[in-house]
Amino acid sequence: MSLFSLTQEIAIDLGTANTIIIVDGKIVVDEPSVVAIRKADDKLIAVGKRASVMRDRGEGKIYTVRPLQKGVIADYKACEMMIRGLIDLIPHRRRFLNPVIKMVVCVPSGATPAEIRTINDSCMQAGARELYLIYEPMAAALGMGFDIEGPNGCMVVDIGGGTTEIAVMSLGSIVVNKSIPIAGDALNQDIVRYMDKSHGMRISEPTAERIKKQVGSALMELENPPEDMMVIGPNKTTDLPLKVPVSYQEISHCLEKNISSIENAILQAFGETPSELYADIVQNGIWLTGGGALLHGLAQRLSNKMTIDFHVAEDPLHSVVKGTGIALKNINNFSFLLKGG
Repeated sequence: MSLFSLTQEIAIDLGTANTIIIVDGKIVVDEPSVVAIRKADDKLIAVGKRASVMRDRGEGKIYTVRPLQKGVIADYKACEMMIRGLIDLIPHRRRFLNPVIKMVVCVPSGATPAEIRTINDSCMQAGARELYLIYEPMAAALGMGFDIEGPNGCMVVDIGGGTTEIAVMSLGSIVVNKSIPIAGDALNQDIVRYMDKSHGMRISEPTAERIKKQVGSALMELENPPEDMMVIGPNKTTDLPLKVPVSYQEISHCLEKNISSIENAILQAFGETPSELYADIVQNGIWLTGGGALLHGLAQRLSNKMTIDFHVAEDPLHSVVKGTGIALKNINNFSFLLKGG
């Protein structure tokens, strides 16, 4: 390839909890959406996993930031630094050639024009020279192999870190859209509060995330329940160590309110679905993706509630970025992409 025409094509799932990058159809970066910054001069110290482990360990000399909150950019400068830093983690990237970067980035379907502009500007400042944006549910559907440009309706529920995106799609557009700020982070906070109130234990959000993954449940009764998880942490009053077994029934109870909110949002979206697409969805079912799709019993609970089959995507953690990568290879063919710049 000529140096004068060298272009690096990058697809990015810019998530509240994790950012994933695809190059040439392969996932090359999958890191927490965190940056570590030196307090003295606001210089970037680390991104991703390296930054995440520095939280509360920098003796006051550094601070960590999650630039995205509830699916949108909360700290513009930190987000720009994070995108640059994660692009630099791409293996075998030839920085000295200074390639032109063509980028496709997913955005929440419920993002406002101002929020979309902020994502656009942050990506451009981070080095994009040609930029396209795709709504997350459309990317997820592409990543699961759906023909979203066809006439048949499909419904996707993407439960990420900051938001749950619910969309009915047909003919290359989102026909019904719901976006609520209740997803993985909110469930983690439920667990933090529960451990404080019920067990008198202080835990961090990373510990809550581990509890959610191991014994988190949307049902009080599971056919194949996970074993209780032993959680170690300080007593909130004395700071002496506690060791507490936690069951999936406990976590199901503490997550109930927010799981019900997600459930109700899905019901509302389905109720707004045009009749000509309704039958397609009843026949094909509703698809769950994102990290939240892995919560024990969630698909079963929703299927029981709505008497419609709910399916978990084959690779729910990567559906969105895979679809973003497909969009990158079909920029000239997909009219639903939003041109940035």
